[in-house]
Amino acid sequence: MALRPALDVPPELLLRAQGPAGRLRAAIFDVDGVLTDGRLYIGADGEQVKAFHVLDGHGLKLLAQGGIVPAVITGRDSPAVRRRMADLGVAHAAYGVKDKLAVAEALLAAQGWTWAEVAVIGDDWPDLPLLQRAGFACAPPQAHAEALALAHHVTTARGGEGAAREFCDLLLIAAGRYAALLQGQLDTLDGGR
Repeated sequence: MALRPALDVPPELLLRAQGPAGRLRAAIFDVDGVLTDGRLYIGADGEQVKAFHVLDGHGLKLLAQGGIVPAVITGRDSPAVRRRMADLGVAHAAYGVKDKLAVAEALLAAQGWTWAEVAVIGDDWPDLPLLQRAGFACAPPQAHAEALALAHHVTTARGGEGAAREFCDLLLIAAGRYAALLQGQLDTLDGGR
């Protein structure tokens, strides 16, 4: 049984989310403030604990299944983030990055991507160079004013509360891959009936 997707996205946003090249090949995510709520939990011994939303994690998996490569570039490094990215199968991840632009440029060069083919979601000043160059730039609503000013779209959901999933869904709908992924999930759940 076919299911019509419930998400309804304005056509002008879908066009923008395709990027100027008309096809996005990758999406770069910040971690703190995007995949988490931005709060840092640091124990007495310096251990860090982070909370990730399962919707966001599934969104990154769906993005990869839909042919858009997820990548993470984060200014902080922690075992929690490394574990989460490994669990999600994110192959392109850079931790403890001081210069996000240099790392992103190296990634794009290594993969043969152009900025017009890359979407970015970030929330603060270290993300600005990436947001400025991205074919499609996005920010969660609690992002710093400068990140919001560069965003082509601001998510409804906050960072760590589904913003990344909203970003992933938007990219998949714009790429024309969302409905097939949804139907594939339904076919799997009901045995293909």
